[in-house]
Amino acid sequence: MAGILKKLAGETAIYGLSTILARMINFFFVPIYTRVLTQGSYGSYTEIMSYIAVLQVVLALGLETGCFKFANKLKSELGEKASYSPFSTAFMIVGAVSVLFFAVTAAFAAPLSHFIDCDSYKAVIYFVAGILVSDSVTAILFAKLRYEQKAFKFAIFKTIKIVSETGFNLLLFFIFPGWAARNPDSWLLDVIPPEPHFSYIILAVFLSCIVCILLFLPELFRIRLKIEKKLARQMLLYSIPLMIAGLPGIINEGLDRILFRFFSPDGSDWRATLGVYQAAVKLAVIMNLFIQMFRYAAEPFFFARERDKGSKELYARVMEYFVAFCMLIFLGVLLYMDLLGLILGRDFRGALGTVPFMLFSYMLLGILFNVSMWYKLSGQTKYAVNITLSGLAVTALINIVLMPLISYWASVAAHLASALVMLLYSLHLGNRYYPIPYRWKKISGYIMTAVAILLIVKGVTFIATAAGLPSAWNWVIKMTLATAGVLGYGAFVYLRDIRGKAI
Repeated sequence: MAGILKKLAGETAIYGLSTILARMINFFFVPIYTRVLTQGSYGSYTEIMSYIAVLQVVLALGLETGCFKFANKLKSELGEKASYSPFSTAFMIVGAVSVLFFAVTAAFAAPLSHFIDCDSYKAVIYFVAGILVSDSVTAILFAKLRYEQKAFKFAIFKTIKIVSETGFNLLLFFIFPGWAARNPDSWLLDVIPPEPHFSYIILAVFLSCIVCILLFLPELFRIRLKIEKKLARQMLLYSIPLMIAGLPGIINEGLDRILFRFFSPDGSDWRATLGVYQAAVKLAVIMNLFIQMFRYAAEPFFFARERDKGSKELYARVMEYFVAFCMLIFLGVLLYMDLLGLILGRDFRGALGTVPFMLFSYMLLGILFNVSMWYKLSGQTKYAVNITLSGLAVTALINIVLMPLISYWASVAAHLASALVMLLYSLHLGNRYYPIPYRWKKISGYIMTAVAILLIVKGVTFIATAAGLPSAWNWVIKMTLATAGVLGYGAFVYLRDIRGKAI
C-alpha cells in the first residue's frame, strides 16, 4: 500500500506543477490588478470569471470522468485499442455543443455586453465565448493525457498555456497603454480600451487558449471524428449527473459573485465591494489549489484500483493524508496572514477576516470530493443530483436572505453551510450503498490539533504585541511563532502517522 500511495503522491506533484504555477502567477498579478485596476473594474472581472467557471463545467458535460470510466471498462473487455473510442466520442459531443454555444453567444453579443457594463467593447463577449469553446474541447484532450499517464506532457502543455497568458497580461498592462497613446486611431482601440481595464485579463486568457489549441494540433489530427451512438448514450447517462454534481464547488465559489449585482446592500458600489471581497478570497484559494492538484491524480487512481483487494481501506487512508495536508495549508496561510495580506493593494484589504472561513469551506469541498467517490465507483451517479441540489438550495437561500443585510459575509456563511450539508448527505448515502471505513476520529484529530496550534500561536502573539515591544520585534516574534506552529504541526503528523508513532 505504501508504494501505491507514493505513486499517487508523485503523480499529484507532477499534475500540480502546472496548477501551482498558474496560482503562483495568479498571485503575482493580484498585487498588479489590485493596484492598477479600480475596485469596480476588478469586481467586474471576478463576476465574468464566475460565469466562465460555471459554463466550463456545463459545456464539458462531465465527460472527462466518463472517459475514464468507459475507457477502463472497454480496455478490460475489448482491449487497449477499444479504450480510446470514449475519448473520440466525447470530443465530438463536446465540440458540437461548444460550437452551438458560440453561435448563440454571438447572436446575443449586444445585450450581453450591456449586461456586463461593457457596451463599447462587445469583443469581450467573443473573447469569453472563445475561452469556453477552447477549454471545453481541450478538457477532453487533457483527460486523454491523464488516462495515458502522460503527466509530464500534461504539465508541459498547461505550463506553456499559463506562461503565454502571463506574457499577454504583461504586454497588455505595461506595453499596450503606451502604444495606444501613440496610436490613437488604431482599430485595436475599438476592441479593447486604451487604459488598463478588466478586458485586458479576459483577452490574455483568450489568446493563451489559442496557444493551447495550437499545442494540441498533432493530437487533433489523430482523433477519429466519429460518434458511437450507443457508447455516447451510455456516457451521457453516466456523465451528465456528474456534470451536475461538479457544479457545487464551482457554484459555491461563483454564485455569490453572480448574485452580488442583485442583492448587495451597496447599491451602485456593488462592484467595488465585490472586488474587495474577491481579492481576499484569492488568499484562500491556496487550499483550492491543492485540492485541484489532488483531484487530477486521484480520480484515475481511484478508478484504476476499484477492483483491488483492500481498495476501500486504501481510499480511507488517502482521506487521512488529504485532511492532514489541508490543515497544514490552513495553518500556513493564517499564521502568515500579516505577510500574505501585503499581496493586496491597500484599497483591497478590507475583507481579510473572511479568509479563515473560506479556507475551511474549501477543505470541506475537498473532503466531499473524496467521500463522493462512492457514487462514481458504484455507478450510482443519479444520487449526485440530489446531493448537488441540496447544496445549491443552501447556497442560494443564505445569499438571497442574508446578503442584503450583511453583504459578503452572507457569501462566506453560504460557502460553509453548503459544503457541510453536501458532505453529510453524501456520507449518509455512501454509508448505505458503498461504505468506506473512514476513521473520522483520527481525521478530527488533525483538524482539532491544527486549530489548537492556531489559537495558541495567535494568543501568544497577542500577548507579545500588547507588551509594547518595538514594531520590528513584533514582526520577528510573529514570523517566528508562525514558523514554529507550522513546523510543530508537520512534526505531529510525521511522528503520528508517517513513522507510525501515536501521540
